[in-house]
Amino acid sequence: MRPPAVDHALRLRSLWTAWLLATLFHVELGLMPLFHGHSADIHSSLDDRWLPLLFDAMAVYFVIPLMALVLIAYDASGPRPRRRWRWLHLGLSLVYTLTNIPHLLADLLLPDARVDQVGLMLVLLLLGLLINREAWLWARQPLLRSAAPATAGDARTAPHRSSAVPAPPSASPGAPAADG
Repeated sequence: MRPPAVDHALRLRSLWTAWLLATLFHVELGLMPLFHGHSADIHSSLDDRWLPLLFDAMAVYFVIPLMALVLIAYDASGPRPRRRWRWLHLGLSLVYTLTNIPHLLADLLLPDARVDQVGLMLVLLLLGLLINREAWLWARQPLLRSAAPATAGDARTAPHRSSAVPAPPSASPGAPAADG
């Protein structure tokens, strides 16, 4: 069977990487101020006792796509691709896209919303939609099982030749064979 024309797993890894980078700059992890020489101190209107829970939730929200990224790489390069994982990944990508929609709306409704943060949230939503599309195509793609490793005498390691007996050197039809 021919390999697929499009490597959806590679596209997914690239899209999730872009999504994770955009997320780093969207959430208040103190990265943007550091690039401008300012303090990375986080100011919040949230009561200080809730901050550890908020940061833990943000870490989990960030780590899940990171794990998905690794699992996609293993599934795409392993000997036994998993259809169930592909459909689970599609569901995961849909959940993440659905969480980005209210987040974008909340950013738009904030009276003191920063344009750069709204723009990043829009980028995250668009990346999420691309991830959903590729995840759908990847889940529906036929599974290609890797064959066992080729051995030295295996036909897969030999140059592309027919397994039939080779023809004699350029003899024209009806010409006498050369003795030699």
